[in-house]
Formats: sequence, C-alpha cells, structure tokens
Amino acid sequence: MNKYNWLDDYLQAKKGCAKDYKLEWGWWRYQVGGKLFAATCQPGPEHQGYDCRELLTLKCEPMLAEALRAEYPDIIPGFYTDKRNWISVFLDGAVPDDVLRGLCNRSYELVFSKLTKKMQREIAEQAQ
Repeated sequence: MNKYNWLDDYLQAKKGCAKDYKLEWGWWRYQVGGKLFAATCQPGPEHQGYDCRELLTLKCEPMLAEALRAEYPDIIPGFYTDKRNWISVFLDGAVPDDVLRGLCNRSYELVFSKLTKKMQREIAEQAQ
C-alpha cells in the first residue's frame, strides 16, 4: 500500500512530465524529454526479496545512493535498473516525506540536466 498519497501528483507536476503505463513491465513511468526519471511498480512473487511491495524507482548519484541505503532500510538498489545510478524506495516504508520529495526532485534534475539545451528551453517555455 502506497502511504505517499501525494506522490503521483507531485511527479506529474514536474515541468514537461509525461506519464504512461508500460504494460510489458507493469510500470507507471514518469518521463521528461522522453527520458525516465521515476517509475512505480509492484514486483510479483517471482522477485524474491521484494515481498510484492510497491516500489518507486529514481535516478540517484552513486555515493548518495549508498549513503541513503545505509540510513534508510526502505531504500534499496534500483529494481531492474543500473543499481549504481538508480534507487528504489518501498512505498509502504518509513522514508520521511521530505526526504522522498527531495529524492524525486534530485532524480528529475539529474535527468533534465542531461537533455539538450534546446529541449530544456522548450520544456521551460511550455511550462509558462
């Protein structure tokens, strides 16, 4: 059960966010400029260790990801992503709201910053 009832609206409010459902993966994806910055999914019983708990996956710098995993048991290496650059958060866990908001912001900014300057301008202009 997702205890962060604000999460979907928060992610969709990001400039240029496009949300879709990837049926083959069973993921809700949040993208900016066609690049993934967040995704939610609920791994099935075939994925041992996840206990069918809903996850949010976010981009994160490797050193920060390591520190977060040490501090919060509900932050784990990214599910089905590059575990150096992505983290997953159990959405029924105990990560404070302000920490999760900060991680969402950071993920968005990491992805947005890698877009071309032209695409960044177009997204900024559309948001006005």
